[in-house]
Amino acid sequence: MSLPIITLLCLFAADPTEDMNCIPEADRSGAVFYDHLRQDAYKALDKRREKFELLETPEQIRSYQSELREFFIAQLGGFPEKTPLNAETVGVIEADGYRIEKVIYESQPGHHVTANLYLPDGDGPFPGVLVSSGHSRTAKTADYNQRFAIAMATHGMAALAFDPIGQGERSQIVDENGQPKYSGTTTEHFFIGTGSILVGRNTARYRVWDAIRSVDYLVSRPEIDPDRIGMTGCSGGGTLTSYTMALDDRIVCAAPACYLTTFRALIQTIGPQDAEQNIFGQVAFGLDQPDYVLLRAPKPTIISSTTKDFFDIEGSWDNYRQSKRIYGKLGFPEKISLVEGGGGHGVPLENLAAITQWMQRWLLDKDEPVDAVDYPALAETDLLCTDSGQILTLPGERSVADINAEYAAELASRRNELWETASNEDISDRIRQKLVVRPNDVLNAPEWTDAGTIKREGYHIDKLVMAGPNGPIPALTFHPPKPNPGAYLYLHDGGKLGNGAIGGEIENLVNDGYVVVAIDLGGQGETSHGPADKLHGDWKTFYMAYLLGKSLVGLQTEETIAAGNFVAHYKTKEPRDVHLVAVGQTGIVALHAAALNPTLFASVTLKGTPRDWTTIVAQPAAEGQLASTVHGALELYDLPNLVKLIGEDKVTWEE
Repeated sequence: MSLPIITLLCLFAADPTEDMNCIPEADRSGAVFYDHLRQDAYKALDKRREKFELLETPEQIRSYQSELREFFIAQLGGFPEKTPLNAETVGVIEADGYRIEKVIYESQPGHHVTANLYLPDGDGPFPGVLVSSGHSRTAKTADYNQRFAIAMATHGMAALAFDPIGQGERSQIVDENGQPKYSGTTTEHFFIGTGSILVGRNTARYRVWDAIRSVDYLVSRPEIDPDRIGMTGCSGGGTLTSYTMALDDRIVCAAPACYLTTFRALIQTIGPQDAEQNIFGQVAFGLDQPDYVLLRAPKPTIISSTTKDFFDIEGSWDNYRQSKRIYGKLGFPEKISLVEGGGGHGVPLENLAAITQWMQRWLLDKDEPVDAVDYPALAETDLLCTDSGQILTLPGERSVADINAEYAAELASRRNELWETASNEDISDRIRQKLVVRPNDVLNAPEWTDAGTIKREGYHIDKLVMAGPNGPIPALTFHPPKPNPGAYLYLHDGGKLGNGAIGGEIENLVNDGYVVVAIDLGGQGETSHGPADKLHGDWKTFYMAYLLGKSLVGLQTEETIAAGNFVAHYKTKEPRDVHLVAVGQTGIVALHAAALNPTLFASVTLKGTPRDWTTIVAQPAAEGQLASTVHGALELYDLPNLVKLIGEDKVTWEE
């Protein structure tokens, strides 16, 4: 963990009279690393749109659907085998015209789902509608989710409202009292993403699988017609509805609410969102949000949106127009619709009525208007399925962190076999491909421009800007009067200013006679778009790269190799020894850079850097680790394996 770095930053405050900026103020907006990635995303989305425009025949559309579905499932990390649900009804509430059963079932062995089944009075079988919750702490018992379910039940359809992971009774991180440790539900999803990414999975994998198994539960009930299944949900529930309706053909009728837009509109406005809303490499591959609808065409789908939602309404209409064209080419234009309600994020009553009417039309063959009614909700505690209010308190319950840790152990066994048989060169090539890092011969010492000089007692600092492989790299070069032959490249979670103030660690190295070059890696310092989140780091930039099939670690590894070459050749005829120092999470970048170019760095010193990733996977709340993950890394290597490539005698760990 890198918490001690905060203390280091506070001990040595920068002199306010020193201007440490290297990029001219007029050029700083163009130096933001996030914006470089955003432009790459627009280019990828343009290519996807070109491919979409070529879809004309049903055969072309089916091929398109098959290709995207295969990619989608693979990027989620695949799905486990189906196991017995072991469902149990733990309580019943009688209501006016329907009853509510409180049920618990297993989506995976020892991993339970808590849900409320709303069953209309009378003889079935009824259509069944899955209700997926948005990011509400109370999940299935939140008033808007109850309204979804009651609306279905009072119009002749059963509804199953279930708790997603990290919400309701399914918090994955509880305190000593067995209650949720974090108030924010997306916080848990980010943490789940941290461990999942390292083993090649995604938070969405677990959410989608829960939904698929919830459909399994619905169709297992004799009161439900298995051929008439619908799904709806708002916000995060709209996300899960969009994913599940695209991947589970049993979802006959769907109504995702307050989510669907386009990635272009999303990136132009609020940017990437929490862990499950970003599938690795999907923008680069060409899986845009309209494709969640196109993947199920021509099954009935209505997009529920609001005028002032933070999920851009113009993007929602673009999504709808693309979908309408494909549905039309398949001969079913009437099976796609959009309702736009007034107000902000949520489901206005007129939208709820439209969703109910849509479900009634396609699941009951009853095309009649539905009134906009506000349904009274029950007290949240009345609908709980467990005595404690949290499923994780049950004996033997497995969290997502537990499941990921078990898989990480399997991967470790496979890795050991690989590392015993493959050559270092072969493994290095595979790691380079995993990181999407270009060959060393194209990461030569970059050109640079002088940005001024700062005088300090006994030494001076040259400011410069390198033309790095992924954008500008602001750098400070600390020069003693008579430099030693070797020099240091210094990485820090705080960027080039980390430990660079008077009295800091860098000054100690300078006083020992060494030139020290401290840099802003992409997303740090002058290339940052804002302060990093204390729990998850710079997750916005991380997920922008993630959507492009890249990682911050990989991009920053390229910059470190290029900067290392700069240090080796800076103002010298013969290359000098380069000693690499990295503080905090940047140590992960340093390990990769030295492993992929071990001859470039004479030594590597790591301070406050995690020793391995496998331990992090097992942590339910791995704070500060997300932005330093690499998708599927543990399928191939862990951090100690990188030390082997570097040479153990060259690597020093300091707490």
